[in-house]
Order: sequence, then C-alpha cells, then structure tokens
Amino acid sequence: MIKLRDIIFVYQLKNAEDIKWHTRHHSHQSKEFELHYFIGGEGHFRVGRALHTVSPGSLFVCPPRLPHAIEARKNDNPISYYAVLFRIEEMGELEALLYNAGTKPPRNIGRNYRFFFEELKERSLSSSSMKRQAALHQLISFLYLIGDGDIPRGEPGNIHLEKALDMMQDEVYGRIRLPDLAGKLGITQSYLIRLFRKKLNITPMKYYTRLKVEAAASLLADTSLAIYEIADRLNFYSEYHFSRVFKHYTGTAPSLYRNEQYHHRGPTGAFINDRE
Repeated sequence: MIKLRDIIFVYQLKNAEDIKWHTRHHSHQSKEFELHYFIGGEGHFRVGRALHTVSPGSLFVCPPRLPHAIEARKNDNPISYYAVLFRIEEMGELEALLYNAGTKPPRNIGRNYRFFFEELKERSLSSSSMKRQAALHQLISFLYLIGDGDIPRGEPGNIHLEKALDMMQDEVYGRIRLPDLAGKLGITQSYLIRLFRKKLNITPMKYYTRLKVEAAASLLADTSLAIYEIADRLNFYSEYHFSRVFKHYTGTAPSLYRNEQYHHRGPTGAFINDRE
C-alpha cells in the first residue's frame, strides 16, 4: 500500500528565506520516498555525498533516511521544481525497485512531465475521493516506470496546456488576460477553457488566480513584506482585493495566515483549495 503524503510546486526559488527553507539538508523516515522533478533553473542537487547538476527535466529518487538538499543560488535563472513525498507501507517489489533507482544517477525525462505532476497535485488535493484515488494510481504507475527504467522522454499531447502553464507561471507577478493567453497559444478561448476544465477541473483564469494566491502564501510565510506590498507585487488591484481573494481561496485572511505560519511553519508549503 502507498500513501501520498505531500506534493508541492516551488516556482523560481530566489528569495533568501525561501532558499534557506527549501535547501535545508534533510532526510525522510523509514519507508518514505521523495521524488524531485526540476522544470527550470540552475543549481545542484546533493544526494548523500554525490552532487549533481540540475537541468530542466531532471528527476531524482530519494530513498528513506538518505540526506539530500537542493543547492540553489540567487541568480537570474532560479530553480523551479515539484516534490512528491510518499510512503510505502509494505515491503515488496516496488520498494526494492525504488531503492535501486535511488542509487543511480538522475534521469532526464524532459520538461513535458510538468503536466503530469501538476495533474497529480490537483487530483491529490481534490475533495473527491475518486480523484484522490486516481492520483494514487497515477503515481503508482509512474513509480513502476521509474523502477523499470522505462520512462519515455516526454509525454505526447497536452502541448497547449503545457505552454499555458508555463506562460501563467512566467506572469505570476504580472497580469495576463484570457484573450492574450489564447492568442499566444493560437487557439480559441472556448477551447482553452474546455481544455483546463477537462484536465484540471478549473477554468484558466481561476487557475491563474490560484497561482497568485500560492505565491502570496509563500511571501506571507517567508518574508516580512507588508500585505499591501504583496498585493502590489502580485498585481492585485488593491490590498482589499487581494485580502478578499486570498480568503476566498484559502479560507483564511492574509494576516491570520501569516500569524499561523509564524507559530507553526508547515512541512513544505501551503494547502490551497479552489473554492467555487
């Protein structure tokens, strides 16, 4: 049996406090494995005594109790990555395969698995038990491919969604409109909306807003920026607008969220729900 413990996405690791938190040397408990999938940026990943250069598409498997750390730098090309923490309850074939994969150099599987990890994250956080179960089966299938060494370099299809996700991440501190996004992708707005609803169960602009909320949660937890400064940095119309949107998506006011994080820092990141 496998239990999915946590999935996070870290976008452009460049803030000094963020770097301190996400680059700490650490290991996980018995039976806990962690995947790190890098989609951009420059830096290194240390696994035990081995130091590896990070490149877009790098996939690392970290077995239990093996110390590991990201080594990032404050530069013009900060690291972005997904991390998936899971626990294998029963010793068996899969656990042995992953231990073996963890002893080998990282594989580069290309950047096209960005959508796979994003979909995994979305389904794992769903209120639907069926979708959470689907995420678990997706992960298990992927883990067997890792263990077998048979991961194809990139998935076919989903090219428009991949590009849309990249463009939204690039503009998380800016502002992007649906017509502009669809125009740059060379597709209609209605097709883009259908694509997001089918694959991620959310509209493009709600997804984009949630990216901003996730970035805001990171800034609230990791910096001393005033709330109005965070609102301005993320291109909200006003501090009031930002506070209203943040509470809508998280259920918590920004100031309260900051206080909670100060007293009890979460394990890896914020849990963000999409509230219709």
